[in-house]
Amino acid sequence: MPSETQAAVGKARAEFLALVGDLRPELHRYCARLTGSVIEGEDIVQETLAKAFYTLSLIPETPPLRPWLFKIAHNAAIDFLKSHGRKTTDSRADLTDVAGFEERADPLVVRAALARFIALPLSQRSAVILKDVLDHSLEETADTMGTTVMAVKAALHRGRAKLRAEAPPDEDLPSASGARAELDRYASLFNARDWDGLRALIGNDCRLDLVSQSQRRGKEVGMYFERYAKRDIRLRLVRLEGALALAAHVAGAERPAYFILLEWENGRVIAIRDYGHVSYVATEAAFEEL
Repeated sequence: MPSETQAAVGKARAEFLALVGDLRPELHRYCARLTGSVIEGEDIVQETLAKAFYTLSLIPETPPLRPWLFKIAHNAAIDFLKSHGRKTTDSRADLTDVAGFEERADPLVVRAALARFIALPLSQRSAVILKDVLDHSLEETADTMGTTVMAVKAALHRGRAKLRAEAPPDEDLPSASGARAELDRYASLFNARDWDGLRALIGNDCRLDLVSQSQRRGKEVGMYFERYAKRDIRLRLVRLEGALALAAHVAGAERPAYFILLEWENGRVIAIRDYGHVSYVATEAAFEEL
């Protein structure tokens, strides 16, 4: 049985997640475009909310949530990019680029595919996402980025020009790995509602992450399939950001509602990441059905 302290923390966490629920899709749009990945973007959202929840226990009053969370997300994304060896520093912006600056959002930027943003230097990437995609004001954008409005205008001018000038990348995604047969088998068993067959595929120490909801391990993972017994969900194999994944479709829907990622070892599932509780991830995703 959980202790009273654990129960109190759990209740406080649930209340916090409910409080920020409407902001999460917007945070994800920002983080996914900064990293070029809907999966990495959600990892940063999770880290952002964890940091915010911890910080709230240390401060007397709750700050204005939207600007505060975006600052945390911005810094978390920069730390993530640095830790993965990706360039985060830009050459100093030429403020003469502000000449001819247009404050209203550039329609092309709003429609640009997620993968297009990753080619921009970080300051330009952050500025065009915050201002043009998410409709933040110049002042809000500067505050989130920790810079001046003039520098934001210069970054916007350059970033918009680069997005307009460059054709969409047409390079191939990385080829799929040899796990296709295993995923096909998993999807077939799932779609046949063969829950015992699926449980037989689960490794003894399998890790289950119901993203943003709960985590389980070992024998408890077997109960995971009970949540699907009364739901009309079908799985299809897709290539998501270069990796094989399962797309979960609600009956009759062509576009997936969310994704499920699996890790395999010696023919057994050793990890499941189910994004059913953060379905906004699928809204941003570029994928290919196989």
